[in-house]
Amino acid sequence: MSEQENERFTDIEIKLAYLEDFVSKLQTITVEHTNTIEKLKKENAYLKSKLAELLEEQEGDIPNRRPPHY
Repeated sequence: MSEQENERFTDIEIKLAYLEDFVSKLQTITVEHTNTIEKLKKENAYLKSKLAELLEEQEGDIPNRRPPHY
C-alpha cells in the first residue's frame, strides 16, 4: 500500500471512531429521554386522575346551572 492510501485509511478510521463515540452518546441520551418521557407520562396520568377525583368531589357542592347573568 502506498503512503497516500495509508493516510486515507487512517483518516477513515479516525472518522469512524468519532462516529461510533457520537452514536454511543446519542444512544445514552435517547435512553435517558425515553425514561424521562415515561416518567412524565405516568405523572401526567396520575395528575389527571387526581384532578378528576377532585372535580367529582366538588360537583355535589356546586350546582350545575347557568350563572345569574345569562
